[in-house]
Amino acid sequence: MNCEEIKQKVDIRTVLESFNLLPVKNNKKTAFYFALDREEKIPSLSVDYVKNKAFDFGTGRSYDVISIVQQINQCSVSEALKYLEKFEFSSQNKIQNIESETEKEYEILKVNEIKHFALIQYLVSRKVDKQMHLVKEIHYKLNGKRFFGIGFYNNSGGVEIRNKYSKICLGKKDVTLIKTQPNVYNEIIIFEGFFDYLTFEDMNTELNVDFLILNSTAMLFKIESELKKYNKISLFLDNDSNGKLVKSKIESQYKNTEDCSLIYRDHKDLNEWYCKQA
Repeated sequence: MNCEEIKQKVDIRTVLESFNLLPVKNNKKTAFYFALDREEKIPSLSVDYVKNKAFDFGTGRSYDVISIVQQINQCSVSEALKYLEKFEFSSQNKIQNIESETEKEYEILKVNEIKHFALIQYLVSRKVDKQMHLVKEIHYKLNGKRFFGIGFYNNSGGVEIRNKYSKICLGKKDVTLIKTQPNVYNEIIIFEGFFDYLTFEDMNTELNVDFLILNSTAMLFKIESELKKYNKISLFLDNDSNGKLVKSKIESQYKNTEDCSLIYRDHKDLNEWYCKQA
């Protein structure tokens, strides 16, 4: 596809979600996101799902899917087009769109321990199959079609669902805060996604600490006041622009913060590094 076709046919919501950017406020046609190029407490990026465009009220700049990728990845048009190739005509990407709970027509049909062969094999491929007791097998109906995946619940009762082909959230988006008793050193460890949390548990750490899984970097604002209570904050965030932005924000706001991403500095995240170990 040429540039104009990509601007029209590649869904802007899917592109934003690929960078772990989710709406703070939304409805069926429009949404507000936090700005792409700066930290802010009130979202100023207006996204029009119908026109497939965005407008930043803080800078007066308009975006399409190409310029969004350019802004976030700090890359050329050709590099942005290469990034967007994976979104072309993919029906699976439509499934992956993160919609508001009022928009979704979904029904959770069944929740049980992980039993399906495909899900077990997916956990094996990510080297976290020994931690399958920490997740659930979720069968659900979305917009009239049946699906299943690995489910991980957040603090609002929403469920993050993953399988080899999709990444969605059913219900309200939120963080997952796991309290451990006794938390002797009053420490918390932060991950972006639950696969990194499962990876950490699989490393036989057996630490008496609390765990925070953001489930999206956009959810950090929901837990900022809670983080003030901890004597130590350990960060296992992704080595991408979003992860670095969140790391910088946390380090600037809280004392006794340790960046643990150096362990996997040549990889996207902890799980990717772990999967490549002998």
